[in-house]
Amino acid sequence: MDPTEHPEQSEHPQAGEFPGFTDTTYHEFTREGIVETEGPVISESFVCLYLNGAELATLMASPFDAVELVIGFLRSEGIIESPDDPDEIVPAPNRRCVDVWLKNRNVQAPGRRIVTSGCGGGVTFEDVRNRREPITTDMRIEADALIALMAEFTRPVEPRGKTRGLHAAALSDGRRLLLKREDIGRHNAIDRLWGAAMLEHVETAGQFLMSTGRISSEMLMKAARMHAPIVASRTTPTSLTVRLAREWNITLVGYVRSHLLRVYSHPERILGSISE
Repeated sequence: MDPTEHPEQSEHPQAGEFPGFTDTTYHEFTREGIVETEGPVISESFVCLYLNGAELATLMASPFDAVELVIGFLRSEGIIESPDDPDEIVPAPNRRCVDVWLKNRNVQAPGRRIVTSGCGGGVTFEDVRNRREPITTDMRIEADALIALMAEFTRPVEPRGKTRGLHAAALSDGRRLLLKREDIGRHNAIDRLWGAAMLEHVETAGQFLMSTGRISSEMLMKAARMHAPIVASRTTPTSLTVRLAREWNITLVGYVRSHLLRVYSHPERILGSISE
């Protein structure tokens, strides 16, 4: 079997074993007939974030590891710079809300929210069209190595991979996967990844960022803030993403397959050609 293929949907984990799943009943139509059965679907819920006692944002996300999510979101929005900035992080028992108190209690929530093109309508506080300094790095990667890393990244991991439906994001140094995180939203997956990197003291600057979802402009902005010089996905970028990647000196790669790469900006970081 191709390592990037999904296993059969009839193989399911038990939803009760993992908070990212909810059991439901459904009718399965096959050539052998119609069967009423039960299985898990991906859970989706509100995750509310309070900053210094005031509501900052409510995210539509997977209901697990909320602390990683909100820490990554705060970092990607430039509200915090390190995991030492929060004085106290208090998740609610139901995992639906997180109170973050900063050491600087005078920090106020930004006033302007921008609804993004992310799954469910993401939220950011910065206009992605604002000028950013181009990323300068010597990072390069062989085309075959990029394809192999994407195949490893997209290989389903138990138990979540058997239900499909979750987006994922990962960091790599060009040789191995350093971190991988998943969420129902592709932009949330990157925030979770950055939150985990901060909490586990994994450097993001100069690393290779992978996503399973469409690369939109706000996702590229997160990559730029992470100082990731290469961003790759198995699907497409948007036109604004391509323009910004060229301006910010980010190598943008889409449609990564065993036989194909589409490099939309700064192809000089991708070395060699694809082997037979």
